[in-house]
Amino acid sequence: MFQDEDSQHQLAGCSGFFHRRDLLRFGSVSVAAGLLPPSLLGNSTPAPGSARSVIFLWMAGGVTHHETFDPKPEAPEEIRGSLGTVQTRLPGVRFSEVCPELAKISDKLAVIRTYAPGSDDHFHAQAMALSGRKVTPAQITTEPNVGAVVAKLLGPRAGFPGYIAVPGVTRPGPPPKNLFVGGWLGSQFAPFPTGGQPKNPDFTARVKEAPEEAFHQQGLQLAEGLTVSRLGDRQLLRDHLDAKLRGLEAAAAVDEQYTSAFMMLQSPLVRGALDLSQEPEPVRARYGHSKIGSRCLLARRLVEAGARYVMVDYGYDPEYGNLWDNHNAPGQNFPHICEMAKRPYHVAGIDRAFAALISDLSERGLLDETLIVYLTDFGRTPKINNNGGRDHWGKTGSIFFCGGGIRGGQVVGRSDKTGAYPLTPAYTPWDVAATLYAAIGIPLDTVLSDQQNRPVLLLPEGEPIPGLL
Repeated sequence: MFQDEDSQHQLAGCSGFFHRRDLLRFGSVSVAAGLLPPSLLGNSTPAPGSARSVIFLWMAGGVTHHETFDPKPEAPEEIRGSLGTVQTRLPGVRFSEVCPELAKISDKLAVIRTYAPGSDDHFHAQAMALSGRKVTPAQITTEPNVGAVVAKLLGPRAGFPGYIAVPGVTRPGPPPKNLFVGGWLGSQFAPFPTGGQPKNPDFTARVKEAPEEAFHQQGLQLAEGLTVSRLGDRQLLRDHLDAKLRGLEAAAAVDEQYTSAFMMLQSPLVRGALDLSQEPEPVRARYGHSKIGSRCLLARRLVEAGARYVMVDYGYDPEYGNLWDNHNAPGQNFPHICEMAKRPYHVAGIDRAFAALISDLSERGLLDETLIVYLTDFGRTPKINNNGGRDHWGKTGSIFFCGGGIRGGQVVGRSDKTGAYPLTPAYTPWDVAATLYAAIGIPLDTVLSDQQNRPVLLLPEGEPIPGLL
């Protein structure tokens, strides 16, 4: 088993190792692990994985599966809607007509049509998706994100923090909640937000953002009057003070956080990676001159420069509101779901941006080492409601994987004729997390340490989705 740098032990049985499910017989994973004697614990090394980097396409709010990857053209109109379908490169597989670009590269995708978090609640479903753990509603801000775990175990790289969020400022609500967290690993493993501190803590507020180019550099802006030279002087002073504090345990986490911040602020490579103006206009146009286009392009620039884990955050927006939560309730002012999907900031926008990202990485020789995971809260109801929207639906939905050792050109799972329930095995957020960890080389029996130095199993439940890796 692979362990983080703070762990000192490995779970073992009298005749080998415990399977991680065996721990559940004792109750809580962390409690069970804590009851094991030190003589049953040891060391190990990580397994190799094909993926060197991860781009996590996080579409918070619940993207409709009917208007994306699982259309039902034979269903009644109140279910299928008014959109047509488009043939993909896979025989017999069709996407919604607003996904023509992804249809063209479907041979690179592994689409999961039976993603089922089992909850219709935004906060709960999002917390499970972001952590890959079966959390309770009381744990939605306490469990570390998958990106935080990757940052903890594999660390920063090329001057970048181990976990970056682009822009990382959105908050589901109301009331607004920050679900981009390090949880029990510690706040130093929360993502670095390229958008700086949230300017719209409540996504419903119509707050004017900076232009998209400048928006993603706010996280690296120096305080007024502070130059890079003066910053270096401050670092020397801090290093001197740190020398006096080495005996304090609490200094370790803070040291890691500040060292990473100093490296980023002083690194031309890091600052350059965040500068979208360096991209040629044809490349920018390929992604689309949109928020999601700019964010996907920035993700490519970051992994190309060496970043390990980048989350593209797009869903709650001060301009568009709760972008994917298309109930069309009074006050949302959305058009019919089938018309909404055609807009360049909705499904049509992610189709263009995602396809450009995948194709661009492939052309640059980076796709094989970059795992792409598209994930959202849940699907939407099979029947279009009386307001022309679709409501929350945690029974099934569609996601996809690409690159980084994933076998593309396949559709995994099948929903019923209305897109309501899985007809084949359903896959959960912990199965998604297990697939991601396996792809990047983190064994599922890894033991982490929380802030009290208690051992916690990486993933109590979940297995890699069969046939993907």
